[in-house]
Amino acid sequence: MIAVIALATVIIIRFLASSNNMGNWIVWSLEYFFNMTPNSAYSFYWSMLRPNLDLMIFATVAVFFIILSRTLLSQFAKYFHEISDGLDTLIGYTDDDIKLSPEMASMESKLRTIRKTLETRERDAKLAEQRKNELVMYLAHDIKTPLTSVIGYLSLLDEASDMPIEQRAKYVGITLEKAYRLEQLIDEFFEITRYNFQADRLSKKNIDIYYMLTQMADEFYPAVSAKGSEIALHVPEDLIIFGDSDKLARVFNNILKNAITYSTDGGVIYIGAVAYGDVVYITFKNPGGVPEEKLAAIFDKFYRLDSARSSGTGGAGLGLAIAKEIVDEHGGRIYAESDGIHTTFTVELPAAINN
Repeated sequence: MIAVIALATVIIIRFLASSNNMGNWIVWSLEYFFNMTPNSAYSFYWSMLRPNLDLMIFATVAVFFIILSRTLLSQFAKYFHEISDGLDTLIGYTDDDIKLSPEMASMESKLRTIRKTLETRERDAKLAEQRKNELVMYLAHDIKTPLTSVIGYLSLLDEASDMPIEQRAKYVGITLEKAYRLEQLIDEFFEITRYNFQADRLSKKNIDIYYMLTQMADEFYPAVSAKGSEIALHVPEDLIIFGDSDKLARVFNNILKNAITYSTDGGVIYIGAVAYGDVVYITFKNPGGVPEEKLAAIFDKFYRLDSARSSGTGGAGLGLAIAKEIVDEHGGRIYAESDGIHTTFTVELPAAINN
């Protein structure tokens, strides 16, 4: 734009200079402003100004070009200052509103979007940290109970060497039970630590999903039977998925463990799978509803569905969060739905790759 305006200026000045009116105007100006006689003004014009007209035009255009450039650049500098102020607002996390010139409406919208994203991430990070701290506090408190029991019973066994065999066997059994519980709580701490580590690289291959889920259902049989419930498996025997078998086993393990923990006693937990195109849908449906407001946070780390549960009856609140992370690494999707009576977890994963 500057170049076009400068060129137009040159053309206009050149046109005016080629006409007599231009010369007459210059002579008149010399007479009026410098008190020169008509002959002197006319002689000065033809001897000094007229031969150097091109140089004068160039100087005029150069000055005009510099002034115009500075004016336009100052306008751009204003925009940069506004953007800089907006970034300072983001970095400083102040409550000041981000307001730019109308010409920068698009940039203003982007900065506000970034601000909302940063605020959301900060809020989620604080909430996760709070949940983690609460969980560590609960676990640290609950560790004292089995540890105290283990020390107490072992002390009795050590001090009473003549204790009857029946009573000794009873104390040993209680001590072993408390030791197992202590081991479980320590595993919870390790789970929290492992969650913060960088994810390992996936080792993908074709997986027989029917065999994996059948084996998992058998492993959970004692826990299901203790609640008077059962597992119903509806998975095609020839269904194959593509992924990391160890990590996906952890996903299904965490979902099934959650389904058993929060399902009503005496119900049926359905496990189903079906393939549509190149996607396999794996569902876990258990009796027991989940409020809609809790479904949105059910995959957040350190979130426990029932906050009234102590760490003696619940996990670290990491199982479903880890499951979501693994599924996301596979390029899949995991989500939960509830109709108030049943809760269904659905995992979408890539189907097998045919060699």
